[in-house]
Amino acid sequence: MANIALIGAGSLVFTRNLCSDILLAPALQESTISLMDIDPARLKQARNLVQSIVQSRDLAARVEATTDRREAVRGADYVITTFQQGGLDAYELDIEIPKRYGVEQCVGDTLGPGGVFRALRTIPVLLELCREMDELAPDALLLNYVNPMAANCWAVDRAMGRPHVGLCHSVQGTSEMLAGWVGVPYDKVNFLCAGINHQAFFLQFRLGKHDLYPAIKEAAGREDIYHQEPVRIELMRSLGYFVTESSGHASEYVPYFRKSERMVEEELIPLFDNENDGWFDFGRTGGYLRHCQSALEESQRKEWWKAADVPSHRTPEYGSYIMEAIETNRPLSINGNVPNRSLIENLPEGCCVEVPCLVDGSGIQPTRVGKLPAQLAALNRTNINVQELVMEAALTGSVEAVHHAVMMDPLTAAVCTLPQIHSMVDEMLEAQAHWLPEFEKVRI
Repeated sequence: MANIALIGAGSLVFTRNLCSDILLAPALQESTISLMDIDPARLKQARNLVQSIVQSRDLAARVEATTDRREAVRGADYVITTFQQGGLDAYELDIEIPKRYGVEQCVGDTLGPGGVFRALRTIPVLLELCREMDELAPDALLLNYVNPMAANCWAVDRAMGRPHVGLCHSVQGTSEMLAGWVGVPYDKVNFLCAGINHQAFFLQFRLGKHDLYPAIKEAAGREDIYHQEPVRIELMRSLGYFVTESSGHASEYVPYFRKSERMVEEELIPLFDNENDGWFDFGRTGGYLRHCQSALEESQRKEWWKAADVPSHRTPEYGSYIMEAIETNRPLSINGNVPNRSLIENLPEGCCVEVPCLVDGSGIQPTRVGKLPAQLAALNRTNINVQELVMEAALTGSVEAVHHAVMMDPLTAAVCTLPQIHSMVDEMLEAQAHWLPEFEKVRI
């Protein structure tokens, strides 16, 4: 009977799906689920929704709700983070200010100026939570879903050293997509995927011992498939391996695809299939922000506490499977974000890497991968440079490190001069001062 705390439960769609997953796992169906959010109205919606799932499935689970994070964490076995510090108000600043300087971010939550400032807002909150866990739930496992994943997890490890794993669904989603491209049943494929979050690569993709990469590359030549994933296919053609994150997202982490608004609108966006589940618009600057704003408006209109739209089967999200594997001691394989303790030899020791992990009653046990192909490690390091500097900034309050982090960002460096970067960072620090009290408003 696990005690599960969900911090950021006002993220209603994610809360609905994750709690549905938990309540579909037999070993977790008598759990206590403690929902926490700072917004009382959205918290009430979340509690009503999760309680309706419990009642509709006639389960013995207990649902609690509180705006007090300490109370949610007290006695927890698992603490799941899904919050967004600063909400959509801060997120809009992450997108709109860099856009005025020519930095065209379509998501802006992982790298780029948006990712840097999201990390600066988030890391202090995560560390406060970890201190509360040390006091009130010392044996709890932290399952982090909050972006920017790598910078956040690296900071938790560096500052607190407590057990944690960062979770994403890009490996599951991409591997299923590739199996579909080559017409192979998904449950028959096996793969090795490693790197960093949102920029891990499928080093192997097989059916038994049969290498499926030739078939993947052949499928990538089809016009309908190319239009779904133009960025990832171009990266595969140049680097030799397929990356985990979607084309819109992937285009933000490199300097090649988003050099100007004209380039995005005239060269990148026309490649996307307009029928491809809305990803056409996500590739545009601010596309994901607009999606989030629309989703918030919809949630305010819709009765989210009704269980009619709740999935009847478990989603691919790892969270419920991890807790089930630990509770039952039944082994599970996932791809998790963990500290690099000689797991990938040609990435910096201690940085956050995404690698295969065994999960059982002993917890999260990462797998040693060895060396990545040199070109993949080189690309990862361009992103890790930013992650390291933003972690330093968040842990020390150094404004200088904030400037350095944005200076090293591949996309920003492709479109901005150094004076422009200094001006942009100063403007973002000023605009977001409410969420960044630890930073002095000075320029280097």
